[in-house]
Amino acid sequence: MISYALVAAVLYLGWRGRVEQYLTAESGLGYALGIVGGSLMLLLLLYPLRKRVRFMRWLGATKHWFRLHMILGVVGPVLILFHANFELGSLNSNVALISMLLVAGSGLVGRYFYSRIHYGLYGRKMSLVELRQITVATDHRLGAVLSFVPDVQRRLHALETAVLTPPATVLHSIVRILFMGLRTRWAHFASRGRIRRALRKEARRAGWSRAERKQHVLDAIDYLDVYLETVRTVSSFGFYERLFALWHVLHLPLFIILVFTGVVHVLAVHMY
Repeated sequence: MISYALVAAVLYLGWRGRVEQYLTAESGLGYALGIVGGSLMLLLLLYPLRKRVRFMRWLGATKHWFRLHMILGVVGPVLILFHANFELGSLNSNVALISMLLVAGSGLVGRYFYSRIHYGLYGRKMSLVELRQITVATDHRLGAVLSFVPDVQRRLHALETAVLTPPATVLHSIVRILFMGLRTRWAHFASRGRIRRALRKEARRAGWSRAERKQHVLDAIDYLDVYLETVRTVSSFGFYERLFALWHVLHLPLFIILVFTGVVHVLAVHMY
């Protein structure tokens, strides 16, 4: 969020200063920013090459290349916008600028889809099997507590069964995602109080100290949080995995169009 805020502030300052004409695309710093920004956009190709070209596999971990890809995909467009002084120009420059903005916007959307199916922004890809194993493991930890609250146990198991049932259609997936957050948050709200009361009753029966009862409650709530968060992730995993695959199909042609229009723009500027 700090990075996004800094980029937004820089873009805002550039937009405010465009009327002063501090930079021009034809010469000086404005021209240099265009060269550097365009070069950074071309360097975006390094990440897909690192993934697919065999002789580049010794050049560091893929996650570091992806991090570089993300940084270049933000810095490059920012420099190009300053190069253009946040204004439209000739036809070929406008086409190149719009292509760049489409690729940058597509990259931000892809970054969101990527984060939904990976461990962290630069982590490895999750699998539905792993997510289900986490759900089952957390359910076992909750089992001892939920045995005192059978109605909560039934509610959570019904929720888990609904999530693990594959959606029949894409529309069903969308509806599930839209309502799963509400369902899990309501389950969390309704379960916390019942679990606390059940453990308070068990503490009196078993003779727990106040500190022991408090620790049992904290552990149970933590397990409940992990369980419901995993349920939410499982419910949306397949949907975002399909969206990420479709995004790949769209993003590559957009980038090819960007490279082509960028080359045409550079040639047109220097030849005419």
